[in-house]
Amino acid sequence: MRTARPDRRERHEKRLAYAALALAVAASPTAAQRFDAISPVAGQPDNPGVGLDTAPNGLPALRRRLPDGLSRDDGRGSPGGDATGGDQTGGDSLRSPLSPAIPVQGQPQPGTSQLDTRATSGGQRTGGSSTAPSNLAPSALLRSRAAPPRRLGTATRRITQEITQVPSPSLRLTPIIQQPVVGVPLPQASTPFRPILPLLANTPALGLLTPGFILGTDLARPIPTDPAYAPIGYQVGSFTVLPSFAQSLGYDSNPDQTTRQYARGSVALRTDAAVDFQSNWASSSLQGSLRGAYLETPQNEAASRPAADGVVRWRLDANRDLHIDAEGRFLVDTQRTGNPNLQVATANLQAASSTSRPLLAVYGASLGATETFNRLSVTLRGSIDRSEFDNARLSDGTIISQADRNLNQYSLQLRTAYEVNPDFSPFIDILGDTRVYDLRQDQNGIRRDSDGISVLLGASFGLLRTLTGEVSAGIQHREYVDPTLRAIDAPLINAALVWSMSPLTTVRLTAATGVTETTIPGSSGILTDVATLEVQHDLFRNLSLVVGGSFLKNTYQGSTIRENGVSATARLDYHLTRWLTLRGTYIYQQINSTVVGSSFSDNTFLVGLRVNP
Repeated sequence: MRTARPDRRERHEKRLAYAALALAVAASPTAAQRFDAISPVAGQPDNPGVGLDTAPNGLPALRRRLPDGLSRDDGRGSPGGDATGGDQTGGDSLRSPLSPAIPVQGQPQPGTSQLDTRATSGGQRTGGSSTAPSNLAPSALLRSRAAPPRRLGTATRRITQEITQVPSPSLRLTPIIQQPVVGVPLPQASTPFRPILPLLANTPALGLLTPGFILGTDLARPIPTDPAYAPIGYQVGSFTVLPSFAQSLGYDSNPDQTTRQYARGSVALRTDAAVDFQSNWASSSLQGSLRGAYLETPQNEAASRPAADGVVRWRLDANRDLHIDAEGRFLVDTQRTGNPNLQVATANLQAASSTSRPLLAVYGASLGATETFNRLSVTLRGSIDRSEFDNARLSDGTIISQADRNLNQYSLQLRTAYEVNPDFSPFIDILGDTRVYDLRQDQNGIRRDSDGISVLLGASFGLLRTLTGEVSAGIQHREYVDPTLRAIDAPLINAALVWSMSPLTTVRLTAATGVTETTIPGSSGILTDVATLEVQHDLFRNLSLVVGGSFLKNTYQGSTIRENGVSATARLDYHLTRWLTLRGTYIYQQINSTVVGSSFSDNTFLVGLRVNP
């Protein structure tokens, strides 16, 4: 009996010690922490207290399987261990200040733990806390860095799918309705353009133009103006229309463009009318430029002549990487009486002073498509062009037929370009064409149908946004049906450059080569080289000065005929208002030919008003 009393006393003291230790653990701040993650969608804890516990460093940690009666630190006997043994699961997660309070059953008793620890029938204990002495309360910084458990839920997954898995609409194919702003000029890109000149690189229309045509037309291009004086135009549906009208008065020293012996000067009255239009569509576009002019020389009626040209371009954006282009163009001009082709046909045509200048008409259409493969673009374009020459009429009623010069040209062009960077794109351009005349033979019994091919290597570039353009070089070959006509092999050099020297000064350079048709006996064709240099300087915002010059060289293959021509232009545009411009123009033209009677020089002075209503 005496032995049982001390044993009973010892067991009582151990129970008191265990109760005191449990009370100390329950009062510890670390023991009261829970690591729960609150879902931002449901507002409830995501898997609260499952598999987490407080690590010695104060951060959440996975609960390990421990033998019964051992602590998580060193395996020593735990006073709070469950005698039933098994797995120790559950744990406390770090509670957020925004997390709702954890509901408990009733009010906790003083000195007891508030962690709601309970034993399961399988010998597992859930909801307990560690009693390691190094388990200190985590700081605020560690709590903010503690990673919550993975959050799952259909609402969160649905929002993520809407953001990442739904493709965004293409802006190029999405219509955008833009209301026109009254009083704001159009952007610089919508400046009226000339359809055929300046001559584009490797264009098939070059072979249909008569030699010397460029001298009087290339430098007549509209020049860019300051946005404060740029035309506004009219809004017609979804189009912006820019009409213009100009009337000039001056003097022409040689309107017939014939030799000095037969030259007769006259007062010159020039009337110009033009209309340009541009679509305001978000995708695709339709634009065009139409111009007509008439030069009246009252003191030399035979030299009065019209001139007109125009182009309409349509681009269809089929999708992001494919667009289709279509173009229609035309040109109407007159032939000078000193043209060697007319002289051979008429035996000194310029001797008939009353002979009118025969008309020349060139018109055609093109259809092509461009496909882009990342940085590689491939363009395939087919064209058909028609060239017609009017009959020459003499003062005595004699009609000189030029029907043997009428022809059709069919061409196919393939261009492949690779964009190395936005400022440099090399390309290769291949052009094949065939020319078929209306008459099987010309007046000399020669068949002039021919086939040609040309290959160009070049690049489009932009250097520091001051020098932009395109330069190419290659070779061309033309074979004729008639065996008496030799084939033509000649180099090709083409360029179209714009150099912005300063905000006030711009330099433009264009150059092109091609094989032009002729009816000179024994000559296969005319190798034509043309180049134009133009400098524009804005003295003021409303005062622009343009000076420039052109060079022309015609080499008749299989013949001794040679022609060299030059032209110079000086033009001053003074914008009185946005819709009214005062213009002064001087044009000098000269052609020196080895054919007697084909050389000429001409000086033209014009002063007029241009109206942009």
